[in-house]
Amino acid sequence: MPIYHHLGQLPPKRHTQFRQPDGSLYHEQLFGTVGFDGMSSLLYHLRPPTQVRDVVGKTDLTPHIAEEKTLTARKLIGFDVASEDDFLTARKPLLVNASCQIGVAAPRQSLRDYFYKNADADELLFIHRGSGTLRTLLGNIPFEYGDYLVIPRGVIYQIDFDTEDNRILYTESTDPIYTPKRYRNHFGQLLEHSPFTERDYKLPRDLETHDAEGEYTLKIKKQGMLHELIYASHPFDVVGWDGYNFPYGFSIHNFEPITGRVHQPPPVHQTFETKSFVVCSFCPRLYDYHPRAIPAPYNHSNIDSDEVLYYVDGDFMSRTGIGPGYLTLHPGGIPHGPHPGTYEGSIGKTGTEELAVMIDTFRPLQVTAEAAKIDTGTYHQSWLADAH
Repeated sequence: MPIYHHLGQLPPKRHTQFRQPDGSLYHEQLFGTVGFDGMSSLLYHLRPPTQVRDVVGKTDLTPHIAEEKTLTARKLIGFDVASEDDFLTARKPLLVNASCQIGVAAPRQSLRDYFYKNADADELLFIHRGSGTLRTLLGNIPFEYGDYLVIPRGVIYQIDFDTEDNRILYTESTDPIYTPKRYRNHFGQLLEHSPFTERDYKLPRDLETHDAEGEYTLKIKKQGMLHELIYASHPFDVVGWDGYNFPYGFSIHNFEPITGRVHQPPPVHQTFETKSFVVCSFCPRLYDYHPRAIPAPYNHSNIDSDEVLYYVDGDFMSRTGIGPGYLTLHPGGIPHGPHPGTYEGSIGKTGTEELAVMIDTFRPLQVTAEAAKIDTGTYHQSWLADAH
């Protein structure tokens, strides 16, 4: 996230004495990435952020794999995943590899009984249903339908929901999640041809500073295990911070589609990238305007990547039998394309209202047992002429 931000109180010079009203020192913490070479922020705490009272236990979060190696196209009914009260328990990993986990969640209750930190991965939450506030030690971010929330690894957070009807697509990435490099100049600023700008970001605000001691449960994901620790002071005790490493939000509705005279390839929809996958946003847009254009996408082969599409809303022009909350998996190594009738049927249409999130991974995905529960089982046959 190459943009500078700050909240709260800061000393004029870093790594120098910064004293509380009673004369004691605030406790400085460098919150950095890639050793000391990546983006970082400098935090100032009321108390040392190191005070662990107890380590209570740990739970294995390793997904159960139903199919390790697959060449079968799949359609998963994401809304068939049942709602659960707890934010973490509600998360169901569906498609995974060594670099990422893609899943859905339908949490009913706000996360308030404990604090959470993912020390393994950056998290990308896409809010399909619901609204609320992401509360972090670096400030709060209100969110609503259509928002992406980017939470760098190591950020301690809680989450408040306004209602019990919440649906989330989530991705955990062992590689940092960045904006696409081709949309940035060498200083990190988004360029004029980028489909979004820094002005669109939802930055942290309303820094919470809790001056409290006691017993505070912090659940930390590390090496696929959920460790439960008891801290001696409130994790949200930061009085100020500045830097480049912090959570932020971005609404899919603020993505400005790039269009052309003929059909544009998926990379024009790219919103985020890592070394191991990219995320694209398919948004309402005008179709191609060449007089003989075919708006539906051409058949294409995923030779080097697995493609996951999460359908959010609207008319999914190249697909039949698709609804909100569905996920499709098109594995690398086999071509896919528009369903029968949609290729010819798209000619003459001038626009689409579709809304979808695509994740293309550069390593094959494994299918989990949770995914097998919501797999229709027949999607791979849906391109046959007699299947419709």
